[in-house]
Amino acid sequence: MEAPRVVSLYSGAGGMDLGFTLAGFNPVFANDIDQIALDSYRSWMDLARDQLPHLNSSPHRLVAGDISKIEHLPDEGDAEIVIGGPPCQGFSVAGKMNPDDPRSRQVWNFLAVVNRVKPRAFVMENVQALAVNKRWSGLREELLREAGSEYSTSLFVLNASHFNAPQSRLRMFLVGVKKPGAAMPAPDPVSLDHPPTLREALKTVPHWRTSGNDTVCTARVTPAKSPVLRRSPFAGMLFNGQGRPMDLERPAPTLPASMGGNRTPIIDQNQLESGTHNWVVDYHKQLIDGGPIAAAVPTRMRRITVEEAAAIQTFPPGMQWSGRQSAKYRQIGNAVPPVLAYHVAQALRKWLEYPEFQPPSQFLGLGLN
Repeated sequence: MEAPRVVSLYSGAGGMDLGFTLAGFNPVFANDIDQIALDSYRSWMDLARDQLPHLNSSPHRLVAGDISKIEHLPDEGDAEIVIGGPPCQGFSVAGKMNPDDPRSRQVWNFLAVVNRVKPRAFVMENVQALAVNKRWSGLREELLREAGSEYSTSLFVLNASHFNAPQSRLRMFLVGVKKPGAAMPAPDPVSLDHPPTLREALKTVPHWRTSGNDTVCTARVTPAKSPVLRRSPFAGMLFNGQGRPMDLERPAPTLPASMGGNRTPIIDQNQLESGTHNWVVDYHKQLIDGGPIAAAVPTRMRRITVEEAAAIQTFPPGMQWSGRQSAKYRQIGNAVPPVLAYHVAQALRKWLEYPEFQPPSQFLGLGLN
């Protein structure tokens, strides 16, 4: 049986596409408005092509541009699955949550392509707020009503750390299965009790500032003049900008697309190398006890690299990221963790009764098992 074909929209660097590919699906069309992100997309395709022969069974078109203006879109019968993550900035609590933000209307462009292609199923990914925030209840009802005319739909929120990603990242998934099929339930967590830690992720890349881990963020780490304290040393605002320190012994918090400057997360290099106490813990206690604000931050505190951010998102080692450094961080921060997409794709594959598919063993280190 040929691999089920996938049309991907708002693909970015292809985190969701990679996850579906590793689950035995075959992407035949991908679109994003950002050509540079699609150049990065080609990198993992090149890495995977030799190991995943089903990638060569059909031509794969990567088309840059506004989806509403693209000519020769896929048509009915061109794919069994449509996937995509329409821009989330209009919905995110990190933004203004503006209902009039034109990016918020892209969900309808996604459904328009679904109606055009008429696949067996679709998967739309977005931020948690679209699924749970009262501000978006009207839009949710409209989406479910529109999609529900031809598809049995399910809406659920998944934490990437429960699916072998070393990152606590909450994402919404709207899944539609062609009627008369039943709606797909949410996939069962695979690492609920012992999620991968940030330390484990960083062990998969070469040593800091060596080849393969040398795309460094040069934004200095300096103490905030007016630190904002929270109960956890890792939750407040102790440094300049919004790049927060991270605990190596837990999953990383959600990586933002705004990385690249002083919003890039911070780690303690000494703790990473030797397992010593994190400097932030002691500094936080000092401030809680009424002690002085630090005049400077020790050099052991530094920001994560592009390669480390990619590992936290579960992209494969050796992937080449295109564009300027800020663009590389943005592509990574915007992506769906491939391992999370993989587990969603495997659940969909089973629900649609496609034959089981086992990815090559060299990919299992990404958390697919």
